[in-house]
Amino acid sequence: MSYRRGSGGGFRGGYGGGGGRSFPPKPVEVGKVYDLEVTDTSRRGEGVAKVEGLVVFIPGAKPGQKLKVKITRVSSRFAIGEPVEAGGAEEAEETGVQPAEDE
Repeated sequence: MSYRRGSGGGFRGGYGGGGGRSFPPKPVEVGKVYDLEVTDTSRRGEGVAKVEGLVVFIPGAKPGQKLKVKITRVSSRFAIGEPVEAGGAEEAEETGVQPAEDE
């Protein structure tokens, strides 16, 4: 008796082949600085923020913090950034993301 389902091993082609799927461009770029507000904590304890729906993980950040974050890695589903010192405002303005100001 055979349990094989065709030659694909039971998968219907959506795994690992790419299949010509195109992803929209990411709203962040490696090396650029963004003003972000940390809204949550990941399972690994990293701060979580979002830029146009893309999750950005920020090690050492806590919910409620407003930070300037330099993006160090961008993948298809998330980005990783690190907090930067004050003084990167001109870079943040170049990104098109509006700074969050407290008045």
